Amino acid sequence: MKLKYAPVVAVALLLSCCMVGPKYQKPAAPLTPAFKEPLPAGWKEAQPNDGALKGKWWEIYNDPALNALEEQVNTSNQNVLAAEAQFREAKDAVRIARAALYPTIGTNPVITNSRTGNGGTATFGNSSPIHNSFSLPVDFTYQVDLWGSIRRGVNQSANLAQASFAQLENARLSYQSELASDYFELHGLDGDADLLDRTVKSYQDYLKLTQDRLHSGVASGSDVAQAETQLDSAEAALIDLGVARAQFEHAIAVLIGKPPAEVEIPALILKTPPPAVPTGVPSALLERRPDISEFERQVAAANEQIGIDQAAFYPTLTLSASGGFQGTSLLNIFQWPSRFWSVGPGLAYTLFDAGRRRAVVAEARDAYDVTVANYRQSVLAAFQQVEDNLAALRTLQTESGAVDLEVKAAEEALTISTYQYKAGTVNYLQVITSQTAALSAERTAIDLLTRRLNASVLLVEALGGGWDTSKVPTPESLRSSR
Repeated sequence: MKLKYAPVVAVALLLSCCMVGPKYQKPAAPLTPAFKEPLPAGWKEAQPNDGALKGKWWEIYNDPALNALEEQVNTSNQNVLAAEAQFREAKDAVRIARAALYPTIGTNPVITNSRTGNGGTATFGNSSPIHNSFSLPVDFTYQVDLWGSIRRGVNQSANLAQASFAQLENARLSYQSELASDYFELHGLDGDADLLDRTVKSYQDYLKLTQDRLHSGVASGSDVAQAETQLDSAEAALIDLGVARAQFEHAIAVLIGKPPAEVEIPALILKTPPPAVPTGVPSALLERRPDISEFERQVAAANEQIGIDQAAFYPTLTLSASGGFQGTSLLNIFQWPSRFWSVGPGLAYTLFDAGRRRAVVAEARDAYDVTVANYRQSVLAAFQQVEDNLAALRTLQTESGAVDLEVKAAEEALTISTYQYKAGTVNYLQVITSQTAALSAERTAIDLLTRRLNASVLLVEALGGGWDTSKVPTPESLRSSR
């Protein structure tokens, strides 16, 4: 038996080193040597050894409250937890695919009791005897991976697991960035509320001024009415801020996996401009963005599928064997004469399928082209996001300087118009105009700081948040993980 099938086994083992299908090469991506948008004033281009972003990127804002909230995203955000479960599922799929590389061994013990008929003759006390049969077989089946389809299936599962890991990391970054943006928006509203609260107190003083002048006979009732209108408008605007602030607070609660009723964020006035963020060179984005890594791993998985489909053009070889013991009594079933065995290879090949296999391979190549296009589009989108936020930060920084001058000019104009009104040289409409201009300029300055902080968060997200491809688990670790 061993000599008879030895050549078949030797050829099978030799051919199992073969793999049909294309060898994977990382597709070329559109690259530029440098970003188009210049850095904001005071920033410098990052050097290769710069390490400002090391995972916990939110710490660059030096806000302990923000740090505490961000830490909870990893452990409590339900979408992140779902992505983690999907990654574990993908790792299990690698183990399932890897199991096909090994033989399947099974058994099907059978105990049979039978009695034959007596030809229809009824004889009292003379029934036919009962026959017992015991069988304990062991079956062995192994599909030889002649053309690499099974190995490519394992590689494909590993590639998809790596893509799932990158998707998990992208989810972390996305929700961390969303929390930071909501946090700055919320405290930006705190700045607006502080301004309006001070404005309300100032308008109350102006209302008393007009009332006193009315009682003195040097002002009209319209001045009082206009002052009351300004005060009522500011109070309404202050109350309205509560709606947006509550919504941002609720959103932050959900992001950290808690009911809104359990989260209360104290008011804080934003004063510090955004820190400088090292940008590096555009080519570094290919290694620093988890979403780009996810798309690239999907390209690798699609490449493996082409090889799997091409292997269908070749025959499959299955080695099978069966052996065990059988007998009429449990007492003698394990004796050597009760043994049985059978062994032999099986070869299968499709002779005609009306072009189905060719169509399947063509479909796999088309799917591969789709993944390549998605990968290149993700690179272009990453470049756009970086360029957009660099432009936003630079422009908003310049605008902030201009608005600061506008605020000073508006405050000075309000002071002058107030003195003139007290002196009786201008009517109260001039004071109202100055008040409106001053309030608008100060709110613009507060909103600009909020927008600058949000743009810096979006830039950090666009740069990958300190992530890099070295964190992706290797195929070897995925195959051996438990």
